[in-house]
Amino acid sequence: MKNVIFNSGDTIRVYTKDPFDNKVHATPFEGVVIALKGDSTNRTITIKKNTAGGIFVERIFPLNSPIIEKIILVKKGSVRRAKLYYLRK
Repeated sequence: MKNVIFNSGDTIRVYTKDPFDNKVHATPFEGVVIALKGDSTNRTITIKKNTAGGIFVERIFPLNSPIIEKIILVKKGSVRRAKLYYLRK
C-alpha cells in the first residue's frame, strides 16, 4: 500500500506502527502534503495536520521507512506549486 500516487496539495492518511511492538497505532496521521523531497530511494514527504485545538502540526515521513504501515489517499488537491510552504503562515 506504500505505492499510492499522490502529489502536493493532496490529503493523505498515514498509518504508522510502533517499531518495538509492530502494532498499528489507533490514530493515523491525516493532513495535507506540503512537500515531496528527494529521489526514488531517499524520498520524504512533509504533511501538515490541523489539530482540534487549532494548532498545526507538521511531520516528515521517509517513504522507505519500515514504520509506515500504509498510506491512503483521502482527497485530491488542485495546486500550481510543488512546495506549499505558504500554508505555514
